[in-house]
Amino acid sequence: MNKKQLTYLIAAVFLVFSCHTKPGKISQKMNRHPVLQPDYAEVIIPANIAPLNFCVEEPGDRFFVEVKGKTGAMTVSSNDGTFRFPEKKWKKLLEQNLNHPLNYTVYAEREGEWLQFESFSQKVAADRVDPFLYYRLLHPGYESWTEISIVQRNLESFKERTVVENNVLDQNCVNCHAFNQQNPEDFMLHVRGSHGGTYFLEGENLVNVNLKTEGNENGATYPRWHPSGRYVAFSSNKVVQQFHSSASKKIEVSDLNSKLVLYDRERNEMMDINVQNSGQFMDTYPEWSPDGRYLYFCRAEQIGKEYDYRDIQYDLYRVEFHPETRKTGVAEPVFKASEVNKSVSFPRIAPDGNSLVFTFHDYGCFPIWHKEADLYSINLVDFEVEKLPVNSDFTESYHSWSSNGRWLLFSSKRGDGLSARPYMAHVSETGELGKPFILPQKDPRFYERFVKTFNIPEFSTSAVSFSPGKLRKTANSQPVQAQWTNQ
Repeated sequence: MNKKQLTYLIAAVFLVFSCHTKPGKISQKMNRHPVLQPDYAEVIIPANIAPLNFCVEEPGDRFFVEVKGKTGAMTVSSNDGTFRFPEKKWKKLLEQNLNHPLNYTVYAEREGEWLQFESFSQKVAADRVDPFLYYRLLHPGYESWTEISIVQRNLESFKERTVVENNVLDQNCVNCHAFNQQNPEDFMLHVRGSHGGTYFLEGENLVNVNLKTEGNENGATYPRWHPSGRYVAFSSNKVVQQFHSSASKKIEVSDLNSKLVLYDRERNEMMDINVQNSGQFMDTYPEWSPDGRYLYFCRAEQIGKEYDYRDIQYDLYRVEFHPETRKTGVAEPVFKASEVNKSVSFPRIAPDGNSLVFTFHDYGCFPIWHKEADLYSINLVDFEVEKLPVNSDFTESYHSWSSNGRWLLFSSKRGDGLSARPYMAHVSETGELGKPFILPQKDPRFYERFVKTFNIPEFSTSAVSFSPGKLRKTANSQPVQAQWTNQ
C-alpha cells in the first residue's frame, strides 16, 4: 500500500468512526442536566477565557456535545465523556456571541441507544478578564517548604510559566507577591531565609530591599501598593503558630503584636503609619482606596501574656491618608465585626471604590484554615454588609478584583476541604454576582490529581518581565538597606 492509499484509508476510517459517534435516533430524553466535572453549567464567562473543558459524569459507551450560540456552533465527540474544545473554534464562538448564551446539549450512548440530556447554558459576557493570573503553589498542609513557586497562567489559553521557584533561591520561602492595581510594572515579592528581602521590579531590573530597620524589628508583610506607586503599606507582625492534631484544622496563626508601616520608594524610607493608640491594638492587612485617600485595615485589641486565640477578633477600620505629606487623619471604625462575635480579614476594594469584600470568620486573622470563613461585602456608600452568594460549606478567602471590576477572583476549598483552588465570578454593573466557576484546565480531571494549593491568586493586565536567572543574580547581590524615619 502506497502513501496515498494509506492516507485515503485513514480518512475513510475516521469518517466512519465520526459517523458512529454522532447521535442517531434519540430513544430517551432525560429531564435533567448531565452531571459535569467541573460544574460549568449556568455560569457567566469572560469573552476571552480559555475553553471550559469538562467531563460528563454519566454512564455511557460514547458521548457527544453540541454547542450552539446565536451565531455559530460546534460539536465534539468523546469515548469516555471527557470533552476538550478546540481553542480556535472556541475563541471564534465566544467572539460571535458577546452578551449571548451558548447552549450545550449532551448526548450519551448506552448499549446502542442514545440519550439526550436537558440543555444547559453559559452566557458570554462582553466584559473581558485580565489576561494573566498569578498564584503561589505549595503543599496545603505545611509538610514541606522545599517546593514553592509563583506561577503565571495565561487565562486566554492553557499556557503556564513559573516566574519564581524557590530552588533558584536555595529553597528559601517565597511569598506575598503583589501588584499595584493589576499592573506588573509595579510588582514585588517577599523572600524569607538566606536570600531574605523584599524584591521590587523596577523597569527590567529587580532590586532587593531590606525593610528590617531599628524601628521595624518584625519586618514587613501583607503588602498593598498605594495607587501612585510611590508607597507600599505593610503590616509588621510578630506571629506565633499553633499546630493541631485535627485533620480538619492543622494550624492556627495568631499575631502577638502588629502595626502598620509605610515604605516610601522615592526616599527609601520606612515609617510607622500613625493610626492613633497603636500600642493598644494590633493592626494588620492594609488596603488602599483606589484614589489613595484612605487606608483600610483590620484592628483587634492588643493581647496580653495570657490569651486564648479564639477570643481575638478583628474589626474593619480606615484612616484618611495625605500622599503629599504622608500624614494621616483619625482612625474610624467601618464595621465592628467583634460586636457580632466575628472577625474580618483580607479587605479588598473594588476598582470603582464603592464596595469592599472581606473574609468573615469566627476569630483571628488567618482564616485559610477556618472552614466557616466566607466572603462578605460592605457598601462603602451606605456601609450595608451582606453575605455574598459565591460561598460554599468550606473555606473562601484570598480574593481579588479584575482591573475593570467585573470579575471577582477567590480561593475556595470546596473541592476536597484541603486544597484551595481559584474560582472567579462575574460582577454586573449593579453588583450582582454570577455563579462562580473554577479556573479551566486543558485536562478537566486536573484537579482530581493535583495536590498543591493555589495561594494568593492575583489578576494582571500583562506578564512580568524578569527571569529566574535575574532573580538569582539579584538574590546574590547586596540588598539596599531601607532607612527608618519618625517623620
